[in-house]
Amino acid sequence: MLKTTSYDSLLICGGRIIDPFTGRDEIADIAVVEGLIAQAPTNDTHVIDATGWIVCPGLMDIHVHLREPGQTHKETIETGTAAAVAGGFTFVACMPNTRPPLDHPDAIRSVLERARNAGHCQVGPIAAITKGRSGNTITDFSVLLDTGAVALSDDGDGVEDDSVMRAAFESAREVSAVLIQHCEYKAISAGGVMHLGDVSCRCGFPGLNPRSEEAMIERDIGLCRDTGSRYHVAHISTARAVELVRRAKAEGSPVTAEVCTHHLVLTDEACVEGDPNTKIHPPLRPRTDVEECRRGLLDGTIDCIVTDHAPHTVDEKAAGFLRAPPGIVGLETAVGLAAQAMIESGLADWPQLVAWFTTGPAAVLNRPPRPIEVGARADLSLLSPKARWTVDPQRFVSRGRNTPFSGWELTGKAIGTVQGPQVAVSSRAGLKSSQQPAEDSR
Repeated sequence: MLKTTSYDSLLICGGRIIDPFTGRDEIADIAVVEGLIAQAPTNDTHVIDATGWIVCPGLMDIHVHLREPGQTHKETIETGTAAAVAGGFTFVACMPNTRPPLDHPDAIRSVLERARNAGHCQVGPIAAITKGRSGNTITDFSVLLDTGAVALSDDGDGVEDDSVMRAAFESAREVSAVLIQHCEYKAISAGGVMHLGDVSCRCGFPGLNPRSEEAMIERDIGLCRDTGSRYHVAHISTARAVELVRRAKAEGSPVTAEVCTHHLVLTDEACVEGDPNTKIHPPLRPRTDVEECRRGLLDGTIDCIVTDHAPHTVDEKAAGFLRAPPGIVGLETAVGLAAQAMIESGLADWPQLVAWFTTGPAAVLNRPPRPIEVGARADLSLLSPKARWTVDPQRFVSRGRNTPFSGWELTGKAIGTVQGPQVAVSSRAGLKSSQQPAEDSR
């Protein structure tokens, strides 16, 4: 459960401040007065001992499924955003494959209103590229963006028709929007349920050809090059896809990409036992693809890490590998899994990891910088880089329990968030705090 409290004056003492927006990396205190970062706290302040913790700009996840409207038996905006805060996130962008989809201004307004009422974190709705997510007729991008949409995507389906996607690129260019593409030609994926390769043959499961992802990326990069419109590859998963984005960036095309935490730590070997919680879309790939996704993060080809948080019910996942819907929950395990993939492996450090959850996603969505500086609204995440913990789905804040990481021992955990005057932490985080005058707090 989350414990949320508001304070007029707050002092976060002794944390390691990592701010990729400014390059700051130092041990220091942060004062928050009436929701704003201040030079010093007032005389009556609440003190948080952040010794050994990282204090950074609020983490962002630009690929989540909050399931509302239409699938609230899986997740709601209230439970999904509470799970986000439990995972250290202060902003999430939610995908439009709801029922009905987010293809109308009223749907965007509803999501924003429900997120405000929930009060956990900021939500940026991603509107549909096509009406009904049918892939046939593009939506009114300008109206949707003016209403509060932060990007456009038909996530769950790729826009396969060349002429429709070209029209989308041209329309997006006129309103300076980013198109986020779920890259898949279904004639090529052909109903596959896991990566097409040696492991799928061994398991006897229908294989999903990686060309279904790569061919659409190729097509879209050509359209991006022709139109100059911004293009973002969702949940990239193959080595060749990473190389396609790398080349496009080298040519100067406005292309960005994201990778999911699970595509950084698991391979298709995880599917051997037929656990439906390893059924993910795009599917888990071989080791060479995982290694190239990690390399893509390190060289800047891939801009950010996301979760593709996709809650399903226990009954839905119990249908077995062939019939179960693809997807796993990821908000509450994101920090630990990313740390295992990139830090525990010796490939990266905490400033890099924080950047992949802050400056990277902010740049993709063209959101303004959120540096930790005096006068700015407090928008902070508290992370414990050395915390060792065991993944227990029964303790998730999310309604979803569908994770292949149950029982995993991870190092690195989100403690909570500070958003304005509001401090939200997990009741199990072991927050070190005390109420005392500011002059006694140093």
